[in-house]
This record gives sequence, structure tokens and C-alpha cells, in this order.
Amino acid sequence: MSTQHLSEQEIIRREKLTELNKLGIDAYPAALYPVNITSAYIKENYKGEENKADFADVCLAGRIMSVRDMGKANFAVLQDAAGKIQFYIKQDDICPGDDKTLYQTVWKKLIDIGDIIGIKGYVFTTKTGETSVHVKEFSILTKSLRPLPIVKEKDGEAFDEVTDPEFRYRQRYADLIVNPGVKETFIKRTKMVNAIREFLNERGALEVDTPVLQSIPGGAAARPFTTHHNALDVPMYMRIANELYLKRLIVGGFEWVYEFSRNFRNEGMDRTHNPEFTVLEFYVAYKDYEWMMDTTEQMLEKAAIATNGTTKVLVGDPSAPLRTIDFKAPYKRITMYDAIKEHTGFDISEMDEAGIRNVCHELKIHADEKWGKGKLIDEIFGGKCESKYIQPTFITDYPVEMSPLTKKHRSKPGLVERFELMCNGKEIANAYSELNDPIEQRERFEEQVKLMERGDDEAMFIDHDFLRALEYGMPPTSGIGFGIDRIAMLLTNQHSIQDVLFFPMMRPENN
Repeated sequence: MSTQHLSEQEIIRREKLTELNKLGIDAYPAALYPVNITSAYIKENYKGEENKADFADVCLAGRIMSVRDMGKANFAVLQDAAGKIQFYIKQDDICPGDDKTLYQTVWKKLIDIGDIIGIKGYVFTTKTGETSVHVKEFSILTKSLRPLPIVKEKDGEAFDEVTDPEFRYRQRYADLIVNPGVKETFIKRTKMVNAIREFLNERGALEVDTPVLQSIPGGAAARPFTTHHNALDVPMYMRIANELYLKRLIVGGFEWVYEFSRNFRNEGMDRTHNPEFTVLEFYVAYKDYEWMMDTTEQMLEKAAIATNGTTKVLVGDPSAPLRTIDFKAPYKRITMYDAIKEHTGFDISEMDEAGIRNVCHELKIHADEKWGKGKLIDEIFGGKCESKYIQPTFITDYPVEMSPLTKKHRSKPGLVERFELMCNGKEIANAYSELNDPIEQRERFEEQVKLMERGDDEAMFIDHDFLRALEYGMPPTSGIGFGIDRIAMLLTNQHSIQDVLFFPMMRPENN
């Protein structure tokens, strides 16, 4: 890198690296460093005189976060993966002989905040009562050539955390270093996912992998990302859903399969949408959507407890009062038509497309000419009802036009056996009693093709291989898809999907 792009600090750090090399110190050593303890373990378990012998030979590694210079001795703070701990470093301990270079030159002049070091020593308690490590020797493990954003702290609490989202999402690595709460969010996300896996595995479900590159983007209504396979010279699509592949496995004789699926949709980005996102889908033979509601409640209750130790979470924007959402089963259940009637006053259950279009006009909801009956109903529900459901609520029994992959309702003509789970005003899961009649499925796909011809760029393609699979016979099946990122947002009280994705999509950087 040419020096004209470097800040003064970055130039100084490179000069220090050169000085270290001249002293024969490798600032990027290859050897294993024998870490035997973490900062958190020391702080939780050290009891002073009572057990100091157990902490007489500790070895930690981490990043220097601050230094308090007191001449021939310094206090500094080391941050490892588990947290932060103070350490005390003294010239005569580091340099017992006449040569004081390692302390006076290396430690005091050539080491910077942000450098990664290893320290060996023993644990003690300072006069102010702080558990600290008295350093007997230290090693440079990585020289940091770029200064960290400065975060001021008082009484152990950061009071000017780096909050600029452009910096935080683009340079997540630095965000994780200086904002400890960020790491906690992602640890909770992993606890949540692990709890869901355990729940499914304990009940005999099988985790599987299905293709991300697909010749037909099926299983959802969404715009795909298109790419090209050079060797086969065919267009390919990034998956928008894994549904049709998981159903093929049910045809093949598996009775309960699930996949944490990375999906891709070539659509807008906002607080709850990222073009790349994670969905959990599972399919269970010989079950229906009623069973699926019961199972969903139990699974989310377990996930909430694993993530936070309780079924209750506090959610809300910093600007709005916090509200409590409780994931304890059971959840309220209401049909879609009843929800629309409750929140708009209109009973649309017997209306045709023209009647529903008129309701849209009366409710001042945009009703595009290209849209069919299903899309219009979806717009009414999305615009007037969805935001009203704060506690987990199952919206059930959708119109057939909205659900091309769903079984017709066993007792209500014109409806299908489907539910969506609403929570905090957003959909977090979508489930069906799956359509397994291949003749009806073909007709539903053909309806989608007509919508595509009308200009609906989210309508579904016909997947002829999937229809062939259904013709071999798929048992009665219930299936569901969960928005894992949205559930993570709820359980960690994050207001944007970008805050639960390590590396959210960003505009290209202008270098």
C-alpha cells in the first residue's frame, strides 16, 4: 500500500513494526501460544488468599484496550474472547537484568492499543480491590497497524460506543472489538439456533442439505438472483426457498426433515429484509397444520428460554416504550378473514376480485392492476392488520389464491390449511398442510404462470421434476418455514436485521 493513503497514526505504527524487526522481534510469530485460562474464568473463580495457588501460573492472550502509564510500572487492560481483565506490568519483572530494552523500548514505545499480546504471570488483587494479572513475561503476537475507534469508558461502562451503522456493519470486525454488546447478540443467536436443533433432533428429525444453486427457483413467490453455469451453459438461480427439495425427501421416505437454509431474494433492503437470509424449514409426514401450531409453540418457548433464561423478552425502539412479548405456549389463533374483519370492518370472505379491489380503494390501499385476488388480500392484511399482532398469534385459514402449495381446507371452501405466526407486528413463520395432489398442484402452478404473464415478477415457475416426484406419491405432510433472523431480532431486542447478521449486505465502498 502506498503511504499517501495512510493516516499519520498508520505511518507511525508501520515505523514501529520496522523498529521491532530491527530488534529481532517477530511481530507475527507462527508458534502456538500456550493459553491456559480466560479473563472471565479468573474474574469468576479467583478468591484471593483462599485459592491464589491455583492462579500462580496463568497464561492469557488478547488485545490491549487501554494503558495507564506510571513510569516504571503500567496498568493495562487485556481483552480476550471472554471479556476484559486488568494486568500490571513492571520494568524490573520484565527486565530483571541491566538491559531494560524490552520494557523501556518495546513495551513503552513500540506497543500500541489494539496490539495482540500474550502475558504470563500470577493473579492478585490491587489495593482498590480489582482482580488483575501481575505479568512476569509478555510476547507480541500481532502488531496492529490500524488504530481502533476510541471508546471512552467510565466505571466499566462504555458511554460513547461507536454507533455509526456505516462503520459498524462494514467493519464488523472492529465493531466486535470495541462494542462488547455486539458479541453478546451473536452468542445469543447461536444459543437460539442450537436450542432449535436440539428440539428437532430429540424428536427424531433429520438435518439435511439441499442445493443452493437451482435450475428453477421454486418454493416461494420472490425474485431470484440469476447466474450462469459455464460448463453446462445453462442459467442457474440462487435458491429463494428449499421447500420443493425437502418435499422430494418426504416422497423418498424420510418422515421428518429440516434444514437451516441460506436463501437469496433479489429484492429491496430494509430493517427486516436482507437479500441473503436464513430460514429454517421442516416437513413432517402424516401431520397437519394443527399439529404444527402446537409444535411451533413448544419449539419457540424452548428457544426463548435457551437464549434469555425466560420466555419473556423486552422489545421496542429506543424512542418507544419497551413492551413485553411472552413466548410461553399456547398462542392466540384467529382466521385471516376474521382478522381483516376485526381491524377494517370489512367481511371479504364472500367477495370476488372486483369486490376486494373496491375494499382496497376504500381503505386507501394500492391495488395494482397486475395483482390477483390473493395479492390484494395480502395487501389488506399487511397494511391494516399485521402490525396489530404484538404477542405471538397464529393467523389461520388463508384464501386459496394466496397459497399455491397448500392443501385445500378440509371444511371451509375457498380456503387452505395454512397459518402464519405473527409477532411484534411481523410474520416470523409460515406453515401449511402441504398440497400433495399432483393434478391440483399442476393446476395451481399454471395459475401462477398466468400471473407471471400479467407481469407479476414474484409468481412461481412450474417445476416439472417436483410434479413428477408428487406423482410417485407424497404422504400427507405438514411443513413450516421460520425466519431465523427475525426471531433472533426478537429474542435479542435488535431493531434491524443488520444487527443480527455478522456481515449484512452493503453498497460497494468508494475507495
